[in-house]
Amino acid sequence: MTIKPQQNIQSIVKNLVLIGGGHSHAIVIKMFGIKPLTGVRLILITTASETAYSGMLPGHIAGFYSHNECHIDLQPLANFAQVQLYIDTVVALDLKNNKVLCDNGLAVDFDVLSIDIGSTPAILSVSGAAEYAIAAKPVSQLLEHWYELIETVGKNPQEPIRIAIVGGGAGGVELALSMQSRLHRILDDRQSIQNIEIHLFQRGQELMPNYHQSVRHQLQQILTDQGIKLHLGESVCKIAPKAHNEAKEVFEIKCESGLTVECNKIFWVTQASAPEWLKNAGLGTDEQGFILVEDTLQSQTHPQVFASGDIATMVNHPRPKAGVFAVRQGKPLFENLQRILLDKSLKPYKPQKQYLSLIGTGDKRAIATRGTFTLPPHKLLWHYKDWIDRRFMERFRFEETKE
Repeated sequence: MTIKPQQNIQSIVKNLVLIGGGHSHAIVIKMFGIKPLTGVRLILITTASETAYSGMLPGHIAGFYSHNECHIDLQPLANFAQVQLYIDTVVALDLKNNKVLCDNGLAVDFDVLSIDIGSTPAILSVSGAAEYAIAAKPVSQLLEHWYELIETVGKNPQEPIRIAIVGGGAGGVELALSMQSRLHRILDDRQSIQNIEIHLFQRGQELMPNYHQSVRHQLQQILTDQGIKLHLGESVCKIAPKAHNEAKEVFEIKCESGLTVECNKIFWVTQASAPEWLKNAGLGTDEQGFILVEDTLQSQTHPQVFASGDIATMVNHPRPKAGVFAVRQGKPLFENLQRILLDKSLKPYKPQKQYLSLIGTGDKRAIATRGTFTLPPHKLLWHYKDWIDRRFMERFRFEETKE
């Protein structure tokens, strides 16, 4: 069954379909609400009615932000821009007939398609990881497990617990520090705090390989000072459940070196990957399955398809998979989507090479880095980051639209 919404059919000339409620698309929808196009139907297909803002997620895990403070509610945003919102999972693209195929059996027609679905950690190659590890994305799944964990720890403060985080990039490092911070505040006595163990596994010999050495050195020192156990140069090759008399789950993490560590919860924050349906769509992709796009954010192989955020790889300007780039791509993506719908020539976008990165250390301090310039952890830097993040989220508050 092909879905063709019944509203104002005769006045609709083109369908713009957005897959995913990521940072770029949230900005695009807000801008279409401010500058709508006559004759264009906007459709958003996403797996959830809210999307987490990556900049505030570590702070939420640390307990500094509420769930609502760090999530964009897509329904009021869609209402503002008169976007038809479908909560569904995309399973395939028919690029010959310009259709998006969804899990519930519906097919959505499009004239122009934009994809901003983020990425998922690559876990399939490690035995037992898909079954027993908790992937960092989707974020809703990560948070569900995290909420359960802090509730368990709060009810059983004397019960020892071991947490493993696999992946020593910025995401894994911030997750380790945020979890440590939250758990230590729940367990306010020294004896209970000693029952918490956090292990961080990194395949390479250095943490955060995309960052300057000064940043890596500072964060490694902070992790060590906080008692987080670092396993550098260790490649996890197997995860298996271990028979135990205790009621709680126990897993055994095995590394290629022979190192074995027992943990109760394993969070997976490794190199990003793309979903299978995207790899099978026929779009031009890189080796990891991410959509190759030109400077216009347009697919190299299918001009009716655009992509942004983590799921896209800019051919001429490769950049790390970071939320800052998804946010910056929002406005140029909006402009080019408008231009292609109006049959105008597209404008190239060149992302900046260096950008300010503010990395939280879990204690309401942050490190600032841009290129080779680095400032050590400080409360003022956290407050600056907090101000930036809150200002971004304020763009998507629509309380006045709620009854």
